Amino acid sequence: MRNNASLIYSACLVVGDFLALVAAFVAAYVLRVKWAIGIDQAPIPSNGRAFIGAFIVILPFWILIFALLGLYNHSIYEKRFKELGRLLIGSFIGLTLVIFWNFVSAEPIFPARLVPVYGFAFGFLFLVVFRNLARFLRVQLFKRDSGLTRVLLVGNTEMTRELVDWLVDSRRSGYKIVGVVGGKRSLGSHTSIPLHHTFDQFLTTYKGDLHTIVQTELYADETKNAKILAYAQENHISYRFVPGNNELFVGNIEVELFRNSVPVITVHQTALFGWGRVVKRLFDIFVGGLALIIFSPLMLAIIIAQKIAEPKAPVFYKPKRFTRFGNKYSHYKFRSMYWEYCTTPEEGFAKMGRLDLLKQFRENGDQLPNDPRITPLGRFLRRTSLDELPQLINVVKGDISLVGPRALDPIDLEKHPKKNLILAVKTGLTGLAQVSGRREISFEERRRLDLYYVQNWTFWMDIVILVKTIRVVLGGRGTNS
Repeated sequence: MRNNASLIYSACLVVGDFLALVAAFVAAYVLRVKWAIGIDQAPIPSNGRAFIGAFIVILPFWILIFALLGLYNHSIYEKRFKELGRLLIGSFIGLTLVIFWNFVSAEPIFPARLVPVYGFAFGFLFLVVFRNLARFLRVQLFKRDSGLTRVLLVGNTEMTRELVDWLVDSRRSGYKIVGVVGGKRSLGSHTSIPLHHTFDQFLTTYKGDLHTIVQTELYADETKNAKILAYAQENHISYRFVPGNNELFVGNIEVELFRNSVPVITVHQTALFGWGRVVKRLFDIFVGGLALIIFSPLMLAIIIAQKIAEPKAPVFYKPKRFTRFGNKYSHYKFRSMYWEYCTTPEEGFAKMGRLDLLKQFRENGDQLPNDPRITPLGRFLRRTSLDELPQLINVVKGDISLVGPRALDPIDLEKHPKKNLILAVKTGLTGLAQVSGRREISFEERRRLDLYYVQNWTFWMDIVILVKTIRVVLGGRGTNS
């Protein structure tokens, strides 16, 4: 039930800003070099290609400056004057970067002194025009009920009425109120908004998508509050409440002004959202794809060895696993067990007639020394972690990430009370649990580490985990023989 419209809009702003800056400095070059000096038929100066090439290199850093100024954050681009001021600042800093590049370059990149001045003027103008055009197109989509964030208001307070007044015009707010719970207070002229006496009544009658819940008052009965928050977490719905007391929630908390003037606390199920997701995905594609190319000869050798050992058995084992938002995918691994036992532990040990080993397997944290289901080659693959190499395909496809919670069998994950919080992000090829002991720590401790990762993610944490993973694999610590 998540809504990616804001993220898509931000991505469009990135592309549009990049093109606007390219157009601005090309226009500045043409205006000063081709027209202003009156030599339309003259050849382009020798540094023309250096000029264009330098901007192709510099512009990504310029866009990064815009990102650091918050120009792709909804709290900035939804406010015209704040956006205008930061565009001006960002344009000036970007121009300074260009001038610095010209200073350190072996060959001057500006064919004339006024080119950077023209470029700054055109750049700011084109950016403002583009941003306003993007805002206009977004409003047109809002009018057609496209890209709106569907919000439920919970509470019988005056603040509820004020929020209704601010949000009811979808063309300006980008929100669509799908209902008000506890709406005994009159909503004035907004008679089209459905009113519900209880949250349960809303769940019974409303069948559409829901993206955000805003609670304007906390019930005296804590079970009601817990139910609303649990519903938001389990269905990956953004949850906010207007603080009216000292209640604290455990999790990733952000204080912000909702619709410019209402202080609210957003409870994120994970620290990984917005541009963090974009950066993480790009990193997965680049590093995962590079690793897949590097290890492809080794993977081919393992495939040949598998076919020699068991010619009629499949090379890959592809069980179904959970990833972000509870979606299932085929989890690629080199098969390390005899094919007839490649099923659930319960079924596998039952086929062997060794249910006593099943009990030992579960009591030992889902591991068993000298597991008889594992082939000799499979034992080597597990000990060296080479059985996990095909998961690089899952990484490139986008099923999983390089780093994340451990991909678990649905039967195992169903037992965990906070499974929906763990599934707020993609599962990973490696993770915090694997580098903290792998099989040396209990099932519950591994899940606690997974939950910590979800709620405290940083890109730097991913880098540290990847480096530690290499050390753990090379050292063979915690592997399962």
